[in-house]
Amino acid sequence: MNDLSSVSDQKAQRQQLWIYLLPIVGIIPALWTLYRGQANEQEQKISRLSLILVSSWLIAYISLFFGSNQTSDLLSFRLLYINALITTGYFLACLVLLWQSLQGKSPYLPLISTLANIKTKKKFP
Repeated sequence: MNDLSSVSDQKAQRQQLWIYLLPIVGIIPALWTLYRGQANEQEQKISRLSLILVSSWLIAYISLFFGSNQTSDLLSFRLLYINALITTGYFLACLVLLWQSLQGKSPYLPLISTLANIKTKKKFP
């Protein structure tokens, strides 16, 4: 009986991690988790990973979009093409992280995960 509740707890934990890793939508629960500060260490790492991914994608997306509006037609097309490649890469990265989570592994991307694992020394009120 106790083993069954442990399996259901792990399943619920995995589903909660899935929500954080959803493309674009996962930023809302990730922000809420980090704001509350009551999550365990793994939830905080996944939330920071999600926030780093979406914020870097959003900065690149907005920069390339506005840059394409300010240039000639040929350069504008190239910038929008790069924009589409970056967006595709963001969604693929989210799918890879979701797949790793589904397999029971800890979601990991080489450079971004190391940034997400950096802990702040100062506690904010």
